[in-house]
Amino acid sequence: MTELPRVEAFTDGACKGNPGPGGWGVLLRMGDKERELSGGEALTTNNRMELTAAIEALTALKRPCHVALSTDSRYVMDGLTKWVKGWQRNGWRTADKKPVKNVELWQALVAACGRHRVEWQWVKGHAGHPGNERADRLASDAAVAAGRR
Repeated sequence: MTELPRVEAFTDGACKGNPGPGGWGVLLRMGDKERELSGGEALTTNNRMELTAAIEALTALKRPCHVALSTDSRYVMDGLTKWVKGWQRNGWRTADKKPVKNVELWQALVAACGRHRVEWQWVKGHAGHPGNERADRLASDAAVAAGRR
C-alpha cells in the first residue's frame, strides 16, 4: 500500500456581524510548498464560514491525502468527530429531533472527508498559532471584501 501524501491544512472562518458579511481562509502546506485560499459571502454566519473553510481545504486537494486539519472551531471539529454519526443515523436530525443546521455544508464536509484520511486538530483561536493566524487573516480580509460588494 502506498503512503498518502501528508498535507497540513489550517482553516478559519470570519463574520463581520453574525449574520453579516463573512469570509473563509485556508492555508495548505505540503513540505515546503504553501497555498492560500479564501472567499466570502455578503450575508452568512460564522459557523457557515468555518464549515466552508474546511470543505474548501479538502476539495482543493487533487488526490487522496493524509490531512492534518487544524481548526479553531469546536463546532466543526465536534460536529465531525462526535455528532455527525448520530445525525446521519437520525436522518440529519439532532437528538431533540430538529433538523441539523447547515445540513448541506455538513453533508459536503462528510463527502470531502471521504476522499482523505483526516486527522482533526483543534487550536485556540487568536493565540498566536502561525497557521491559524494566517487562515484568520485570509478569512477576515475576505469578509471585509464581501461586505464591500
